[in-house]
Amino acid sequence: MGAGGRMAVPSTPMKVDSDPLKRVPCSKPPFTLSQVKKAIPPHCFERSVLRSFSYVVHDLTIAFIFYYIADTYIHQLPHPLSYLAWPVYWALQGCILTGVWVVAHECGHHAFSDYQWLDDTVGLILHSSLLVPYFSWKYSHRRHHSNTGSLDRDEVFVPKQKTAIGWYAKYLNNPLGRVITLTVTLTLGWPLYLAFNVSGRPYDRFACHFDPYGPIYSDRERLQIFISDAGILAMIYSLYCLVAAKGLVYVFCIYGGPLLVVNGFLVLITLLQHTHPSLPHYHSSEWDWFRGALATVDRDYGILNKVFHNITDTHVAHHLFSTMPHYHAMEATKAIKPILGEYYQFDGTPFYKAMWREAKECLYVEPDEGDQNNGVFWYRNKI
Repeated sequence: MGAGGRMAVPSTPMKVDSDPLKRVPCSKPPFTLSQVKKAIPPHCFERSVLRSFSYVVHDLTIAFIFYYIADTYIHQLPHPLSYLAWPVYWALQGCILTGVWVVAHECGHHAFSDYQWLDDTVGLILHSSLLVPYFSWKYSHRRHHSNTGSLDRDEVFVPKQKTAIGWYAKYLNNPLGRVITLTVTLTLGWPLYLAFNVSGRPYDRFACHFDPYGPIYSDRERLQIFISDAGILAMIYSLYCLVAAKGLVYVFCIYGGPLLVVNGFLVLITLLQHTHPSLPHYHSSEWDWFRGALATVDRDYGILNKVFHNITDTHVAHHLFSTMPHYHAMEATKAIKPILGEYYQFDGTPFYKAMWREAKECLYVEPDEGDQNNGVFWYRNKI
């Protein structure tokens, strides 16, 4: 693909305060996407098959080591210790497999290699092993990237306006209610989204990621949805055979527990990337792709940034240039910050604190009263 190059471009002022909750500008940026791209070193757009596969091998090797230790030694521990050891294994293995999930996500963006067939092959295998319908999610996620920040056309975590929130919202707007909401979101949010389009954009009929004839997909995409379904069915059959040989408890401990962690993290990562008090959302009368792509936030997950291949702290650059491989995203982010200026948003709040804050502060969106730009919506929490 085309690459950028160094040139003098206008820059916008960087934030002089450290308040991550300060609203980002919602007006048309004084720079163009082309200018942002030209500030990025050209090699950042180059995809290496060898380097991309090195991350697959790295992650799968660590995952196998964790599996071997768990399968070989945990059952030998005294019962009180084994009950503690399994959750530790789930957490560690789940984090590593989230990294595998991210690599497959890159395949869906054609950021793994220069060969689409190779990207799709690797992505289908890796995502199917985590019970993700690769092509189905690839196409719905592509539409998310095409419509980020749009209240009318974005695909996932589309915030509601106050008039659309449920009657039960006021009963959940308290600490206990937030615990319940977050627990359900992190454990059931991903399968509910895939199966029933929960938290997704509304369609005129039932939408499901496993339905090749559903409204999410076009006619030319339907065959690949069947392939995704075949990949999921093959994985389910493999798990069935493993249950028959080893038992349901064994399969849950080795595979199910880590998968719950993977699902929880991918929901949390996506939620926190697009849910923040400082970020605008746009009605169709005000929305455009560039401002929508900038309406996202980079987060800090500590050591997990590396484990998750920096999908957490380079998300702004990812939305601007989604075919860029993750191993160049940090360098690209550093290069574009001076140009983006106040349009770049980073929040270093620990993710577990940010999760609680956003659950409390970001309940619905409304435009500012008296604002002539009534197509720009901001998060509110007063019910």
